Amino acid sequence: MGTVARTAALFAAIIALFIVIGGLVGAYLLGSFLGGLIVALGFSLVLNLASYFFCDRFVLWSSRARIVTPEEAPRLARIVADLAPRFGLVAPRLALIPTQTPNAFATGRNERHAVVAATEGLLRMLNDRELTGVLAHELAHVKDRDILLMTFAATLAGAISYAAQMVFFSAVFGGNNRNGNGLLALFAAITAPIAAMLLQLAISRSRESRADEVGAQTIGDPNSLADALEKIESANVRRPMEFGSPASSSLYIVNPFRGASFAALFSTHPPIEDRIRRLRAMASDFQYRPAVRGPRLRPGGGIGVRSASRE
Repeated sequence: MGTVARTAALFAAIIALFIVIGGLVGAYLLGSFLGGLIVALGFSLVLNLASYFFCDRFVLWSSRARIVTPEEAPRLARIVADLAPRFGLVAPRLALIPTQTPNAFATGRNERHAVVAATEGLLRMLNDRELTGVLAHELAHVKDRDILLMTFAATLAGAISYAAQMVFFSAVFGGNNRNGNGLLALFAAITAPIAAMLLQLAISRSRESRADEVGAQTIGDPNSLADALEKIESANVRRPMEFGSPASSSLYIVNPFRGASFAALFSTHPPIEDRIRRLRAMASDFQYRPAVRGPRLRPGGGIGVRSASRE
């Protein structure tokens, strides 16, 4: 199953779960299937719409990222300016994160509000070709409106959690056992939020795989991102970020908040080995012969382009 189809299937699953738990709330507490759906969605929409409109500010604040001008980060700005038209985008705003742990993320609800952030360690560790691969991945997120998709998934997951809490507290403290379904309602109230979280994480992993694919295909150099991911993952395992919100971990190109590995089931990212293997296979399938390998620094400090004729 392709990445787009897999994401669609996951969204269908989380919508189905929302309908089930919302209907349970309606039938068990309110006597109305539709009423349960409206209550569950209403609570979640208020919080998640606020999160959607202000997510970029929260993520930048929690990561200590600072918006910078092209003059303050010329290397980052030049590569992003070169890549943006290839994705049909205007160049987004840029931000620097004050840590030597290499990583990057994109945020913002749409192209006009997009921000691409990179850590100081990323700029120090990667060469221009590898940095181009990373930034192409982030611009793929912007192009595919992944912040919007993940906000929608979070809205449904939040609605399921709120609805499940209503059923749980009623079943435990309210003595409500209408039609003898109290134990069933209690079971659903406990398991539904866990299932919703797992589906939300699976959607996040699917979007990461999609961004790898779109970014690599757009620049025609899958190995540039594969090489970068090897370096970034190794550095993040040795030296995880010491500040920032784990809630934003899915935005980063690799998870920056772990001293030890999480179970793959609860990861916001696909296994790094799988991502690298897919990129290497993609490069082999392309029989990689690039016309342009991205910007590089000339000996004098200017930025140049390495062409295939000079390979």
